[in-house]
Amino acid sequence: MDFSLSPKAKEYLERMRKFIDAHIVPIEKEYREENLRVNTDHNWSQWRVLPVIEELKAKAREAGLWNLFLPSESGLTTLEYAPLAEMTGRYEFSAEVFNCNAPDTGNMEVLHHFGSAEQKDRWLKPLLAGEIRSVFCMTEPDVASSDATNIAATIREDGDELVLNGKKWWSTGIGHPNARLAIFMGVSSPDADPHSRHSMVLVPLDTPGVRITRMLPTFGEYDPPYGHGEVEFNNVRVPKKNVIVGLGKGFLIAQGRLGPGRIHHSMRAIGAAERALELTIARASRREAFGKPLIKLGGNLERIANARMAIDQARLLTLYAAWKIDHHGVKESMTEISAIKVVVPNVLQTVVDQAIQIHGGAGMSRDVPLSNLFLMARALRLADGPDEVHRAMVARRELAKYKTKEESAVS
Repeated sequence: MDFSLSPKAKEYLERMRKFIDAHIVPIEKEYREENLRVNTDHNWSQWRVLPVIEELKAKAREAGLWNLFLPSESGLTTLEYAPLAEMTGRYEFSAEVFNCNAPDTGNMEVLHHFGSAEQKDRWLKPLLAGEIRSVFCMTEPDVASSDATNIAATIREDGDELVLNGKKWWSTGIGHPNARLAIFMGVSSPDADPHSRHSMVLVPLDTPGVRITRMLPTFGEYDPPYGHGEVEFNNVRVPKKNVIVGLGKGFLIAQGRLGPGRIHHSMRAIGAAERALELTIARASRREAFGKPLIKLGGNLERIANARMAIDQARLLTLYAAWKIDHHGVKESMTEISAIKVVVPNVLQTVVDQAIQIHGGAGMSRDVPLSNLFLMARALRLADGPDEVHRAMVARRELAKYKTKEESAVS
């Protein structure tokens, strides 16, 4: 296997680097300050997108740096896209600029691979154009969502319609003013086997019965203009044609959705870790205490070395997972996909925590992006399944190898 950049990926990466240096780096701090001034935490119904974001999106599309995550749009494999995802992870709003932001990327992949022609025309086209945003409604407040088979929301057939009921939360992006579509996951066949009971249904957010009850703060931050919302579905009626693939196919779709998406998440997190390490070195080199630069005090050189090694190890593991998806498919790559979901956020959390310590009080402020990066790391250890679930997946597949060997020996 070869993880070196292909000529195509190298060209895209250089173009993206130049774009970010020219258009995103100069406004990053101003954007963060203006966004917080305009989009006050609790008044989420009035959140708005700053004009500069739409301006940058237009420039990125004109530059051909658009929908790079989707092979059918960019021609890039999962492995080739990985370093581009890493680059976007360095700056908190840059993924949206290139229309490569979650959860839209995953939802677009679902529609691309599983959507009907009508579903693609109505929803995928405007999503690919960056005209609307979407959300994924799966996690629920009243059950242990670490086990997805616990989902209690229901999908009931009624003639030509489906009736949806349930409460969802941590629906990322639902506070965004351009959010128009939800993918709702619920139980449609309660008597089927556990992984055939659920379905995914497309629900326009203006459908009667859909009610956003609140935005949920993460460590006190509401993440405007995106937000993580709690949503109620009360006798929501949609036509049967809104079901994706068919009733009972929810877990089949989810498996396809989450594989590449976890590569994207992990590589963005690695980019964030690189940014945190750079900020650490810059701060520790400039500041002095007790007559010495901070970088030479308290074991900081060892911490920097450990961070460098951990980031590189996490990157190699993620690139291997991307390579394996490209060559063997998601189903045969579940060990590697679960492994990066544990390893990478923990590396990011450690590196950012050390960066905050080096920065002292400034590290906890909004003057530098470290508190947001820490929040990202901690949230990723729960999003798409907690660490424990992914460790269990790795362990099950590892034990299965030995069971197969024992059975072969007996036969």
